[in-house]
Amino acid sequence: MSKGYWIIRADITDFEKFKEYASKTPAVIEKFGGKFLARAGTYEVVEGHSRTRNSIIEFPSYDSALACWNSAEYQHTKTYRIGGAELDVVIVEGV
Repeated sequence: MSKGYWIIRADITDFEKFKEYASKTPAVIEKFGGKFLARAGTYEVVEGHSRTRNSIIEFPSYDSALACWNSAEYQHTKTYRIGGAELDVVIVEGV
């Protein structure tokens, strides 16, 4: 079974509000076997456009990546970032 990945690009609009979300998210991701491969580190845009923060989260499978996103736990945690960040999130299946 192929791994699954969340590819996240974010612009933080309210850092205090976003900190609450960021402190709660790792526990939910770990529950579904996810782990951060990249988390808002140094980056360089070499083509196209980006946001100010970029993260990649790996899951044991595409299904577990989707299950985490759709879970009641994550949907609740996600409410902490409303008004604190604008995100682009893509869930992709690995090769």
